[in-house]
Amino acid sequence: MAHDLLAAVLWRRQALDEALAAHRGLPLLVPRDRAFARQLIATTLRRLGQIDALIAHGLSAALPDRARPVTDVLRLGVAQLAFLGTPGHAAVSTSVDLVDAVGHHKMKGLVNAVLRRLARESEALIATQDAARLNTPDWLWQSWCAAYGETTTRAIAAAHSCDPPLDITPRDPAAADWAALLEGTTLPTGTIRREETGPVTELPGYDEGAWWVQDAAAALPARLFGKIAGKIAVDLCAAPGGKTAQLAAMGARVIAVDRSPARVTRLRQNLARLSLEAEMIIADAATWRPRESVPLVLLDAPCTATGTIRRHPDIQHLKLPEDVARLAPLQARLLDAAVNMLAPGGTLIYCVCSLEVEEGPRQIEALLARAPLQRVPIIADEIGGLGECLTPDGDLRTLPCHLSDRGGLDGFYAARLVRKQ
Repeated sequence: MAHDLLAAVLWRRQALDEALAAHRGLPLLVPRDRAFARQLIATTLRRLGQIDALIAHGLSAALPDRARPVTDVLRLGVAQLAFLGTPGHAAVSTSVDLVDAVGHHKMKGLVNAVLRRLARESEALIATQDAARLNTPDWLWQSWCAAYGETTTRAIAAAHSCDPPLDITPRDPAAADWAALLEGTTLPTGTIRREETGPVTELPGYDEGAWWVQDAAAALPARLFGKIAGKIAVDLCAAPGGKTAQLAAMGARVIAVDRSPARVTRLRQNLARLSLEAEMIIADAATWRPRESVPLVLLDAPCTATGTIRRHPDIQHLKLPEDVARLAPLQARLLDAAVNMLAPGGTLIYCVCSLEVEEGPRQIEALLARAPLQRVPIIADEIGGLGECLTPDGDLRTLPCHLSDRGGLDGFYAARLVRKQ
């Protein structure tokens, strides 16, 4: 299963979540095996640079393109040997069997020899590797070094190599001691964090709709509106609905707009489980307009999502620099649409789960130059006292290495703007 998923991501360039959802065989596995397949593919994608360097050390010459399936067998084998603690004999044996299963019987001996060698040598080799640099694609490394410096870039890359915890947003934080019930801890921002992940549907409160899964950083932008009970709030590009749920739970009258019927269906299902309400509209947020101007607009714009690599390790292997250039004009159009529907004195929150400056601060700099808006700086008390997550301009900028001693955060950028009277 992991071999199929690795090929889907690296060779067919399919998002891992989509590949997991589409794989007919995965649900047939017992839970333990299904969890192992997920862990194996995630580890391979997180550590791919290191793994490929180890394989290159074990080979006298690179394998030809026609042997791609064998390359992937080696990758999965090395991931088990070097990073998952699988006993060497088991990792080698199952990998050799897998070579047969993918139709490359004649290469069993090579796979056996390479993996046996790496079983002996990988620990010493890993100690000499520059893991942060190897596991980060060149274009992202250069982008992050330019934006944040090499030291911070290395910290970001280190965060990407770790399994993220499970973050939960309670619908009503005062209703129960959900941190205790969920066997988690409460972060300064109010998010409940569980170190153990596992099936969320089996956790207390899921069936009752008492909470939803949402990274701690993703839960911050909606809170920047302050008190919004009774006010109309438009949530643009709303699905799958974590921020919609937040706005509704805060008492706003939410209009949730998304162009994808399937994603709106998912949003509707999520809100139904949570017993929350919103008006849902299937439309292109760049062209849709409300019947009258509104006081609150939240735009979580489509982006490269490079801030979520710790949770989605396939992203660093799927995204390219041209994706940033392609998405920037769309983000600008969506921002202009958001401004057009905002009432004088109204508040716009713009956010992206991207680490790229072109999708965050540069969009806001350009918007302030062309629109009747002013920035309202965010203060540390609004985000749990996390002053390190604020820029000099007063915008939100979380990095995967923030709160590193407690499991990190997704990378998010957010700015708060008010339309001039």
